[in-house]
This record gives sequence, C-alpha cells and structure tokens, in this order.
Amino acid sequence: MRRSLASLVGVSLIAVLVGASSTATAGPSCGGANGYSYAGHQSDTTGHGVRATIALTRSPDVAAGHVAGWVGVGGPGQGANGGDAWIQAGVASLPGMEPFLYTEVTREGRDPEFSLLEEGVAVGRPHRFAVLEVAGRPGWWKIWIDGQPVTKPMRLRGSSGRWAPIATAESWNGGEASCNSFAFRFERVSVAYGGGGAWRPFVSGYRFRDGSYSVRNLASAPATPDAYRHVQAVSGAVLPYAFVAAS
Repeated sequence: MRRSLASLVGVSLIAVLVGASSTATAGPSCGGANGYSYAGHQSDTTGHGVRATIALTRSPDVAAGHVAGWVGVGGPGQGANGGDAWIQAGVASLPGMEPFLYTEVTREGRDPEFSLLEEGVAVGRPHRFAVLEVAGRPGWWKIWIDGQPVTKPMRLRGSSGRWAPIATAESWNGGEASCNSFAFRFERVSVAYGGGGAWRPFVSGYRFRDGSYSVRNLASAPATPDAYRHVQAVSGAVLPYAFVAAS
C-alpha cells in the first residue's frame, strides 16, 4: 500500500491507486496480467506532453482495487537508467468512495508520489488534464487541471523527447478475483510537440484493449494513423481525437 494514498483516504482501505508501472501481484482480473487491465491509446510518436478532457459517462462500480482514466507519459523501465519513471493525472474511484481527481509522479528510484485533489467528481462533468514539459526547461514537468497548474515544476531525468504520450482507462482488482466496471470519455486528446505547448491532435500508434473492454473511437477520430493522415492530406483538417473506453 502506498502510504501517500493511505493517508488521504484512510488506513482501512487496502486498495491503492498506482498507475501503469505497479509491480503488485494480484489475482485473476478482467483483462491483463498482475490484476491490471487497460483500455486506451498510446501516441504514435514521442512528445513533450499530453492533454485530454476526461469525463465519466456512468458511475464506476469498483469491487476491489481501483479504476482510473488518465493521461501521462513514462512508465515501467522508462527512466534514464532503466528504472520506473512516469507522471500522470486523471479521475479515479476506489471501493466505497466517490470519484476524485488525482496526480501521480514517480521519479526513478523513488516511490510514487500521489495527490488527491478533488473529491465528488460528478458523472458527465468533464475536466481538462494536461501533463506538460516546461518551456525552456528540458526534463522539467508540470501538471495542469482545468487550465490551472496543480504542481510545481518537477524534474524527471532523461525524459525530454523520449516518452510517447498515453491516454487510457485503467483497472486494478486489488489482488482479488473480482471485476470492476467503468466508462470514460476522452475528448480533444492532444500531444505537445514542444515544451510549454505546440499542441497537435493525438494520433494513436498502439491501442490498449484487455479482455472484453471496449475502446470506441468517436466520429472525430480516424481509426488508424494512416487514416488520420489521409484526412489531413485531403481536407487539410486538423481533427481532435476522441474515444470512449469502457468495461
């Protein structure tokens, strides 16, 4: 159990929100290994940040562990020396707790740093999340929610220009043979091609879809990178990327 989360939501909870790089051992799940499963996308290119508007489209049903919809960069083995390093932000839910906004940062060689920012997130209420490298400061990052910075600049060594942005739903079963239910809508998913911004629409290079989960692209999002580029070439349109990830 990550002590940072336990101090926020009470020591009686045995579930913990830990992100894509967890090494926790868990029982059978509705999808991936180690109790973790995903439904979302990774960019076809590296970048200097990622943003999306995320909303719950129905109330999550969390039997054990957690569910989350988040954007971020980095992951297991992605640190400068091969260790775990990542930064993410999103909306999540634990058993018996209303959905909440959170951030999580893992520096190589350290435990994840978790922050709960706002509780009682309503179904259908969108929030804008951005994980962005600071202009003129390679390897320094900030997290923004609804247009406001919620962290100070944080250094992640060797991160600049190396990580492919991710926008995904995530479920962890808390080490129990249980399944969680979720549905997240991701809109205006974008990649930063420079520190501080230079936003361009997201283009999916890899789709996460474990088990029976669904990842449904919305009308604005061509299904493949080639389809996206074809639309741009023919029409000159710059299309926002949007999808729904659900169990």
